[in-house]
Amino acid sequence: MHPRDALMGAQASAGFLPVCDHYSGVEARMRKSLELQAQMTAEFGTCVFDVTLDCEDGAPVGGEFDHANMVVALVDHARVAKKNVANSMLTPASRVAVRVHPVDHAAFEQDVETVVGKAGQALCHLMIPKVESVADVDRAAKAVDRAWPGPADSPLPLHVLIESPAAVHRAFDIAAHPRVQSISFGLMDFVSAHAGAIPADGMSVAGQFTHPLVVRAKLEIASACHAHGKVPSHCVVTEFKDAAVLQSAARRAARELGYRRMWSIHPDQIRSILAAFTPDEREIEVASEIIERAENAEWAPISFEGRLHDRASYRYFWQTLERAHQTGRTLPAGVQAYFVTTVH
Repeated sequence: MHPRDALMGAQASAGFLPVCDHYSGVEARMRKSLELQAQMTAEFGTCVFDVTLDCEDGAPVGGEFDHANMVVALVDHARVAKKNVANSMLTPASRVAVRVHPVDHAAFEQDVETVVGKAGQALCHLMIPKVESVADVDRAAKAVDRAWPGPADSPLPLHVLIESPAAVHRAFDIAAHPRVQSISFGLMDFVSAHAGAIPADGMSVAGQFTHPLVVRAKLEIASACHAHGKVPSHCVVTEFKDAAVLQSAARRAARELGYRRMWSIHPDQIRSILAAFTPDEREIEVASEIIERAENAEWAPISFEGRLHDRASYRYFWQTLERAHQTGRTLPAGVQAYFVTTVH
């Protein structure tokens, strides 16, 4: 019996997403991001990061329509390229998303009609920024569904960005919405929304892990996501030139705050995020041994290194293997077979 079948509840309802979400809003950088995704997919054997093409911060004021159409052209190129991998920027396993303007922005409806209407079926999800309430999610979902060219029973997943104290207060209700697959934290807007009550240091790599209001917001979002089977996505680190600092921040996000995904705003950040969110060799070794022994015991309790394990801990160790596979790590032969026919 496959662990996913034996261990009820072993996989969150939202599924596993790549641990890195890479943002770019300028055409040249978008193209380079897509090229890099293809290169790293070939290197790791799986798509290890999403590329999100940005209409919110990327579009010049007054040029929103042209920018959205440029994004559609890039997504269309991706769709065509999948049919000819040898000459493409993307592989069949590529994941491309788009961030549109907020629901209360004049360009929101136009963004959705253009991007979703023309290229929706080539997207892995749509990012909705500055979500304040469940009503905002409802409004976004209705607009997306009106434009969606795909089957009604397979709607486009929505990722939402929480950026204010009020939205953090409603995080559990937002996470409960059936269309929400992931929630991201908007650090800089969150700090700015406090009108100086949080110092500028709260946006730095040091302050965002120590200021109580910022840490509290991050924990609320992570907890809300885990309560409803959604994926919490950590905010950006602007100190992108220091790989060690970025990797340390990413590791804290994953190990201390419970995040399963993180934003990248520079190509140099991607590998550091992957390294931080990937289980280490010892974790993979222990998880593999426990899962193999559990299967041999037909999922009854076992003893391993003086500790009792049962289905509750089996779920944890199976999820460790899922994350290792998801981030392109080589798994021991005894468990690799679980991932031969199913790729996440």
